[in-house]
Amino acid sequence: MMLQIEDLHAYYGKSHILLGVNMVAEIGEIVALVGRNGVGRSTLMKAIMGAVVTTGRIVFDGQDIARLPTYEIARRGIGYVAETRDIFANLSVRENLILGLKRGASQGSGYWSEQSVFEQFPNLRTRADTDAGRLSGGEQQMLAISRALMGQPRLLIVDEPTEGLAPRVVEQIAELLRHVRSLGVTVVLVEQKLDIALDISDRVYVMGRGQMVFDGTSDELRQSDDVIAEWLKV
Repeated sequence: MMLQIEDLHAYYGKSHILLGVNMVAEIGEIVALVGRNGVGRSTLMKAIMGAVVTTGRIVFDGQDIARLPTYEIARRGIGYVAETRDIFANLSVRENLILGLKRGASQGSGYWSEQSVFEQFPNLRTRADTDAGRLSGGEQQMLAISRALMGQPRLLIVDEPTEGLAPRVVEQIAELLRHVRSLGVTVVLVEQKLDIALDISDRVYVMGRGQMVFDGTSDELRQSDDVIAEWLKV
């Protein structure tokens, strides 16, 4: 098992956001986390990365990483793509990719390299020397994911990767995540668009009011009209 979360609570100051979350992600699967805005999905992703105050256990590859500093969690093999993308706008595409390398690593020390990224996203190759702040929204998302992959993660966390993007770009990103899974990397995906989440994921969690209210396959969720009506429809 790549990731196991047990009775996880998370807080912003006195606000209690996660109320005892339990979740697992196996090696080499895509796990989607869906739910309405404000239920705690992004907070859960930040909790995994040590960015919020938590209690409970977050076990990654057999070791409890809860309350480790974020840089140490990343070094252990977790890549994180925030909803805000967080690219370095004044640096070039190529320089952003270099910053994604693990400490002490060099180009070519793992599967993901500048060349393999450019094969996946040819747009980035043509704009390799362009400042990242001049890219389109879709290109910036491609760059954010690619930079995370340059760290050779065993677990990739991606928060709302398709928000505001054109359908063609959405399909490119979906295809990349499928490819990442084929390499044995576990993907945890926060996705607002239910059809996309169900299409690419092996299993789905539905979150409501800081807790998990459903855990099953994509087909099982499609057939759960009551869950969709109560927890997903706006």
